[in-house]
Amino acid sequence: MKKLITISTLFLLLLPQPSVHARTLHHPSVPKESTDIEKVSIIILNKEKSEQEIRQLIRSTPNLELRHIYKYAINGFSVKGKQSDIDKLSNLAGASDSPVHSYQVHAEESIKMIGGEEVRGLFDAKNQRLTGKGIKVGVIDTGVDYTHPDLRTNYGGGQDLVDGDNDPMETTEREGESTLHGTHVAGIIAANGKIQGVAPEATIISYRALGPGGNGTTEQVIAAIDQAVKDQVDILNLSLGNNVNGPDLPISMALNKAVEKGITAVTSSGNSGPNNWTVGSPGTASKAISVGASTPALNIAYLEAAGKKFRLEPLQGSVEWHFNKSYEIMFAGLGSKEELKDANGKIVLLERGELTFTEKAINAYEAGAIAVIIYNNTKGTFFGNLEKGVSIPVTAVSKASGEKIKKEMTNKRLFARTYIIEEKDVLADFSSRGPVTSTWEIKPDVLAPGVAINSTVPGGYLPLQGTSMAAPHVAGACALIKQAHPEWSPEKIKAALMNTAKPLLNKKGELYRTFEQGAGRIQIEKALKTNTLVMPASLQFGKFQLSDRLHEHSGFVTIENIGLKGQNYSFSIPRAEKGLSWRLPLPLYLKPGEKKRVEIKLSVDTHLLDKKVYDGTHILNAGSEKIMLPYLYVLEEPDYPRVMGFGIGKGDQKQTYRYEVYLPGGAEEFGIAMFDYDSLRFIGFLDWKRNIGKGELKQEIKSEQLPRPGLYVIKVFAKKAGKEDAIESFLFVQSNGQIAEQHD
Repeated sequence: MKKLITISTLFLLLLPQPSVHARTLHHPSVPKESTDIEKVSIIILNKEKSEQEIRQLIRSTPNLELRHIYKYAINGFSVKGKQSDIDKLSNLAGASDSPVHSYQVHAEESIKMIGGEEVRGLFDAKNQRLTGKGIKVGVIDTGVDYTHPDLRTNYGGGQDLVDGDNDPMETTEREGESTLHGTHVAGIIAANGKIQGVAPEATIISYRALGPGGNGTTEQVIAAIDQAVKDQVDILNLSLGNNVNGPDLPISMALNKAVEKGITAVTSSGNSGPNNWTVGSPGTASKAISVGASTPALNIAYLEAAGKKFRLEPLQGSVEWHFNKSYEIMFAGLGSKEELKDANGKIVLLERGELTFTEKAINAYEAGAIAVIIYNNTKGTFFGNLEKGVSIPVTAVSKASGEKIKKEMTNKRLFARTYIIEEKDVLADFSSRGPVTSTWEIKPDVLAPGVAINSTVPGGYLPLQGTSMAAPHVAGACALIKQAHPEWSPEKIKAALMNTAKPLLNKKGELYRTFEQGAGRIQIEKALKTNTLVMPASLQFGKFQLSDRLHEHSGFVTIENIGLKGQNYSFSIPRAEKGLSWRLPLPLYLKPGEKKRVEIKLSVDTHLLDKKVYDGTHILNAGSEKIMLPYLYVLEEPDYPRVMGFGIGKGDQKQTYRYEVYLPGGAEEFGIAMFDYDSLRFIGFLDWKRNIGKGELKQEIKSEQLPRPGLYVIKVFAKKAGKEDAIESFLFVQSNGQIAEQHD
């Protein structure tokens, strides 16, 4: 029943699962029976209690095991036991409980791209070069290989929240599924050897909250945040997340609390793009800096066949695509040796599944193929890696593209040519987009390079990609800004990065939406040299109802002159848009060190609007500087996903089961429909409700509500304001009455 949270790295391919379509799936394996009916929950107290009072509460519910008392990150503690006892304790304490979710781990050209090289020539107030020296950067991740020659000089210790000791070394093979994610993240921030990170003399404090295979829980991550607050780190990086787009999950709340205590928190936004509403917690935390991924300069191969063009995404570790003439393409199934027997001299198209990418590539190479194209077996494209080098290029395309190429081969030989296009400074397709449900905030806040990023791993170096790689670029930038301005608050550091970011254009030459890129791609040198800060660095005007025709809303920002000279300020006239009317502050003058709070008014005639989400950027002219201020406004119930984060498992009483699901805006109708796996015949509802409030729904069901033993497709759906969304999964009912959920 635990929800999957991923480290935001595409290398490991531990991505949030897309909706499954039963007609196109391979039959899933039968899951093992689960016998553990206890669970771990976070108890969030409404009123602050001492450690003694908390322990006294636990003694009143003796069946519960007290695990962690959080002293800094949140006002609460975690316990283990049956849900009935947890509910009893929550009621007694006048508190709320939240289940523990599962988390997994979501110098180079990229550093030059964000202005990192230019910063090397800048100095702080003590006349020391800006290298991050004296700044403590906490990395909550899989641990770090502190013996790596590029990291050992600036490793400053840490904690292992998985094993409960002070040795946060990465998981090795003898301990389970090995990890490398935290070492890669730490290297981007502060490597100082063969390669250099953004802040090569910053001190890395490692918090191992994710164990073998990159798996961890809410409990461990919050314990790591708690420890980081206690250790008084300056910057905190979390390249991890789940697929729940909600602002109120415990980790998001804990990060906000850490920021209030003076820590600049940086998180990855997730790898569930390119759809909107895909940014997940803790990238939804209001006060943290949520980071999406942009691309450094890349040579991207395109294939042209039968008059159609297809973008070929290189797998990490693949050699470059360099062909410049036509070649025959053949379809070779899943890439087994038997299917590839006629592949000599051809480009082979393979379906994803059963064999690893590396096995497919090796089989193709040994059969004489000159290149490999793997197409996805579920909706959308994918990104992956090769475990070892292969001498032919290996690329990926979406399911739709793969099926189109395959269709062109029907009853005829297909020849295609390829060509190379250099792409630079665009938003990565996989990067999760906002906005945030419920609060309607702009997330991510900024972008940073997150594709083909070379960094440290145990035993060497490796290029990886994902928003996990983008976030530490920003964490390193924050360390440099903190060194230059040690008195600055997290809000000022965030504003400096957002105010000076470069808004990016898509391939059509149009600006990305603010909820796709935030303020844009960071520019460290400009952030360090800015003479003005505008806070907050983005504006949310909330949600308006269509039934009320005229609305007026105010947003307030503080403009601060941090330069050495007086400065005139004025807002540019915004682009006219039907139904929207702006009243902007009059021009003003600020002396050095002076600041002023000003009001931006938005008037809306809802009857003239034809969209549900309105966004844009106000421009504040500050001498030669132009400061971008993104804004967002939504009308009624926009097109966000109505349901997410479903899980099911055993209940606390005999013959009961419990499901949990997240409803970002609540639901007018909610249900769990069951279908026979083979025929897709409707069996009935596992549950059905009306008028459910927003947030996490937890519900127990009885065994008699289950169908007879077998495998079923379940559709978890929610309807609100005329829109319905659904999650599809498998439910296996065993002959002994046990059940288990299984994704494809």
